[in-house]
Amino acid sequence: MSLDFNALPSPCFVVDEALLTRNLEILDSVQQRTGCNILLALKGFSMHSTFPLVGKYLKGITSSSLNEARLGYEKMGKEVHAYAPAYVDSEFDELLQYCDHIVFNSFSQWNKYKDRVKSVQGKTIECGIRINPEYSEGRTPIYDPCYNHSRLGVTLANFKPEELEGIDGIHFHTLCQQNSDALERTVQVIEEKFGEHLHKMKWINFGGGHHITREDYDIETLVRVINRIKDTYNVQVYLEPGEAVALNTGFLVASVLDIIDNDMNIGILDTSAACHMPDVLEMPYRPEIIGAGMPNEKAYTYRFGGLTCLAGDVIGDYSFDEPLKPGDRLVFTDMAIYSMVKTNTFNGVNLPSIASYNEQEGIKIIRQFGYEDFSSRLS
Repeated sequence: MSLDFNALPSPCFVVDEALLTRNLEILDSVQQRTGCNILLALKGFSMHSTFPLVGKYLKGITSSSLNEARLGYEKMGKEVHAYAPAYVDSEFDELLQYCDHIVFNSFSQWNKYKDRVKSVQGKTIECGIRINPEYSEGRTPIYDPCYNHSRLGVTLANFKPEELEGIDGIHFHTLCQQNSDALERTVQVIEEKFGEHLHKMKWINFGGGHHITREDYDIETLVRVINRIKDTYNVQVYLEPGEAVALNTGFLVASVLDIIDNDMNIGILDTSAACHMPDVLEMPYRPEIIGAGMPNEKAYTYRFGGLTCLAGDVIGDYSFDEPLKPGDRLVFTDMAIYSMVKTNTFNGVNLPSIASYNEQEGIKIIRQFGYEDFSSRLS
């Protein structure tokens, strides 16, 4: 990689467009082999300066809010799908202006809004119902949509076949960073519970969580599952990954502000787990840093924390061949997904700049943030 991380402001998110294109080509190969439609889930990656590139390969976007739907409509201009656990009544009519598909979380939501959907002039919006198969293989409870008493989707006990008139598709989302074997087992459960209703549908949406662009992902199984469902039920198949689109395409460049000692070396950075990479605390996980090892693997070990007052604003422990000093640059990997979309300004900490890179144009600084971005969201 010829990207010079030292030429970027700090902190800064940067996406390598060549890496993004590689992922998009993999996803498009699945579309070509199966006839499925793959959408970008904006909840995972909403860097809209890349949407013209993404739109060359994918069919559109899927959204979880009015703002995401509008963003996809205005910045990509392809299919716009929407799903939310419940829709805000005052926003619903505007949402319909942008949507091609809208998925309801319950039959009560469907019955509340179906007449408004069907009365839209000038286009036909296809409607779906989200199911909860009460089966998932997720390892992290906060991301498991099928845990006990989940609010996401309709269980078999609450499914109402008599209210399906006007419903065009079935939607499910049970995966999180998983391989296609988990999908295959999930689909088997869905067929056992809801298979009789799939024959009446125009489409089925497999949701997200498919780590299709991960190196060890079994694409052959994915292709087989899609083609079998498509042929068995005569339905169009949709997938809506967020992570797989931008997996391993982005970096977060940060700088060391200070080194302190409290029974170990502690590096304070100009970035923050709490503000800039909340999944480090929510998941939780330890992001990789280029050139760093596990604690005590190399000669010098440091614990990295952010510049907020939150005691738990800790990113993780890392080791290096040489001692660090204030001003040194660190590069966190796989920072395109669930990073920019989750940033916040707790403590008034500034948001990282956003940049892209390609070999033809070099580094492009897309956006830098300042006081107005902090103050304008408050009152």
